[in-house]
Amino acid sequence: MVLDTPILVPAMCLSFPGRIEVIRGDSALVDYGEYGVRENVNVSLVDAKVGSYVLVQGGFAIKVLSSEEAKETLETWRMIRELQEPAEEPEN
Repeated sequence: MVLDTPILVPAMCLSFPGRIEVIRGDSALVDYGEYGVRENVNVSLVDAKVGSYVLVQGGFAIKVLSSEEAKETLETWRMIRELQEPAEEPEN
């Protein structure tokens, strides 16, 4: 069977908030907070400074967040992680 029209499948990409620690050219070291996760990301798409919070998607900072946006986004991700943690088994 051949379809005349393409089938569109919805896709979703996730962005993660992080705080910029160091900037060198178009690259920045971003700290994602808990668990000590840090990575280099490209910041050429945004006007970010050391100490700024950014949303990172696919290795690129795509948006600079205000302090309030960063706080709300980090809290949302914290709640998502809590929901994903397995419930502890009750002791007998």
